[in-house]
Amino acid sequence: MNPDIDTTRPIRYSVIVPVYGNEGTLVDLVARLEEIARTLEAPMETVFVIDGSPDGSEALLRKILPAARIPSQIISHSRNFGSFAAIRTGLAAARGRYLGVMAADMQEPPELMATFFSTLEIGDVDVVVGRREARDDPAVSSLMSRTFWSLYRRTINKDLPPGGVDVFGCTREVAQELLSLREAHSSLVGLLYWVGYRRAEVGYARSRRTVGTSGWSFSKRRRYLLDSVFSFTDIPISALSWTGFIGIFATLAIAAVVFVSWATGGIAEIGYTPLMLVILFSTFVLLAGLGIVGSYVWRTYENSKARPGSITRRTEHFGAED
Repeated sequence: MNPDIDTTRPIRYSVIVPVYGNEGTLVDLVARLEEIARTLEAPMETVFVIDGSPDGSEALLRKILPAARIPSQIISHSRNFGSFAAIRTGLAAARGRYLGVMAADMQEPPELMATFFSTLEIGDVDVVVGRREARDDPAVSSLMSRTFWSLYRRTINKDLPPGGVDVFGCTREVAQELLSLREAHSSLVGLLYWVGYRRAEVGYARSRRTVGTSGWSFSKRRRYLLDSVFSFTDIPISALSWTGFIGIFATLAIAAVVFVSWATGGIAEIGYTPLMLVILFSTFVLLAGLGIVGSYVWRTYENSKARPGSITRRTEHFGAED
């Protein structure tokens, strides 16, 4: 155990960091978190959740954390379950009264954690989220991110900041409410806003990634957006209903045109045109409806399995333990 760690006082703050392919930033991240811990009035711990990382992140943390000046945990998943599952694991293991969640790539400044904790300790709010006010990302990545969060705000929750939510802090009570929601294929950001509580926003500038590449691909964004749509809105069902209503009026209009054409001798094969139109339109509506309803049924089935969101393979503590 590092003798610089104060073991006489209970941990008040916890920083949860999901880790996947972040070997290149961990040394600097731990150093920055140590500096933050020095500025706080009570002990802070870090909870690193290794989410099946394919690089040497776990071995590196095991090497540097024993000498670090902050209590730490390393929790290793049995495989890659996704960042949402990793955050849930970290929230469940954290020992602090106030908790912060951040990525390991350091694009969001770690110093936000200190700001979150000081804001939460005032007692006026229960959740603090980071609001991007500037970003130093490549043009394509920036465009994809802005498009994604714009769609998210329009379809899921208009209360989100324009740049979305990548980093947040909350009280122990809020964390417990999030952990009690055992939904599969859902959205952490959506759940964070769904539980309510008093919220505040803290502005920051997002930095350019200096090491590695982002795993937040287009396919993952699309999946996350669809999970959010089916978990928090009735947009697909409403769209299906409107399609049915519009289809009725469109069918009536087409029927009138076909009747006039038949009456004036414009259609040689009587009944062929309206029959084909009805078959094609009905088939389209049925297929779209089955796809939408099937998405809800599949998600209900996945939740009914009651599988754990993640499996912990190993847990290690460095420093003080309560």
